[in-house]
Amino acid sequence: MPRAGFRCDAGASSGVGHLVRCVALAEELRSRGADVVFLGEVRGSEWAAAQLSLRGLPLVPAPAEPARLAALSRELRLDAVVLDSYDLPEHTGAVLRDHGLAVLAIVDGDPRGQRADLYLDQNLGAEHRPFPFDARRLAGARYVLLRDSVRSRRRVAHDGEVPRVLCFFGGTDSAGVAPAWAAALRATGRPFDGTVVSPEPFEAGGPITVIPPTDRLPELMAGADLVVTAAGSAVWELLHLGVPTALTWVAANQLIGYEELVGRGVAAGLGDVPDAGSVAVLAGLLAGPAVREEHGRRGRGLVDGRGRERVADALLEICR
Repeated sequence: MPRAGFRCDAGASSGVGHLVRCVALAEELRSRGADVVFLGEVRGSEWAAAQLSLRGLPLVPAPAEPARLAALSRELRLDAVVLDSYDLPEHTGAVLRDHGLAVLAIVDGDPRGQRADLYLDQNLGAEHRPFPFDARRLAGARYVLLRDSVRSRRRVAHDGEVPRVLCFFGGTDSAGVAPAWAAALRATGRPFDGTVVSPEPFEAGGPITVIPPTDRLPELMAGADLVVTAAGSAVWELLHLGVPTALTWVAANQLIGYEELVGRGVAAGLGDVPDAGSVAVLAGLLAGPAVREEHGRRGRGLVDGRGRERVADALLEICR
């Protein structure tokens, strides 16, 4: 079986979505007997670092300069490199390919000039959007990468009158928006039982408990009546579980996913900052179980949980 390296970003400022989806693909490859290694560093997030160490996934410091990265990849006897970063030089993929390595680039719309043998864009509706390169592309929700801890989870029914609300913004809340959205939930004046995940502790007050990033997140998502989050990688996990979701966005690259999901009625739209309009949307969701569940119903089934198997099939094919 081939050896694959994952060059992805993770840290307090860049978030952990890139790493989480790479971990999902690494789990699949390793289940098939492949060797995997992560290349780079995890900066400022103990939770992100633990996602590798708890799974026994090695992390090797790696240079950003493409020729040196290629040399390291050959030294590690890699057959393929997965690129999942917005910050790598745009010729990284081309240099790796020149050194005989198969390259999979995970992108969100714009490939940012990165050349690869295979592209993955798991965003909803990606299959209908133009792409600048004439290369094989795995596009759309059929190819969503989900971790074992999500694929094995099922939504937990809740018959209580007070809705359970989970609020989180990635593993690091890199934009620091959790306190503002916690305040927006309280401003609705509606009863709820809230859990907010934040790497920085703060006093939310009322019915809200603030907890640090946790590996219990899939369990908390499955048990929620409503999740308030950004339109990042966690959205695909929520769609798979069928959990009603209210979305914002905290980075420009999330806007395309936000508009697609809200436009389809798969999630409720909150805009980019808490205001009177978003508080009104949240109030309606908290007061209306049927309204909440309709969003969950529309999203359920869009992500079947087998995307990583399809991606692994394609990656192993280009390694032959």
